[in-house]
Amino acid sequence: MTNVILVDVNDNPVGKAEKMQAHKEGLLHRAFSVFIFNSQGKMLLQQRAQHKYHSGGLWTNACCSHPEPGEETDAAALRRLHEEMGFTVPVTKLFSFVYKASFDNGLTEYEFDHVFAGKYDGVIDFNKQEVMDYCYKSMDEVESALFLHPDQYTAWFHIAFPKVKEWWKGQQ
Repeated sequence: MTNVILVDVNDNPVGKAEKMQAHKEGLLHRAFSVFIFNSQGKMLLQQRAQHKYHSGGLWTNACCSHPEPGEETDAAALRRLHEEMGFTVPVTKLFSFVYKASFDNGLTEYEFDHVFAGKYDGVIDFNKQEVMDYCYKSMDEVESALFLHPDQYTAWFHIAFPKVKEWWKGQQ
């Protein structure tokens, strides 16, 4: 049983809940999203495994999850990046945002999402229990795909991508 950290709108911890309970009841909890770029400036995307509890088969950023109670968010981001994509690289926190999204199966994501970014050019040995596929796309390709096929991407990716794109422009 995995627990998540319940937070208020300022990300102050207010308790913990079992992960599925938090999603069934739409409780605000701490999460993170990791964006990875290669040296050509292309973004690593993953296609979530079909059996995930929501958003199965959809494309999203390199890694998303929740820190466990007592775990620092940046450490959790590195842990899950390795567990899902098979590598670890230094990441930098970019920004945070709160979003709420309801899904057809009755679950709700209500998250205080911490967004991190890093660079990686090595081998990807993804976990087939977590990830169905992966690819690298340029920022323009991602933006076009989000516009042409919005239903193929996760709810949080739609929100985070424009902010990550603005950050990325400043890195060039």
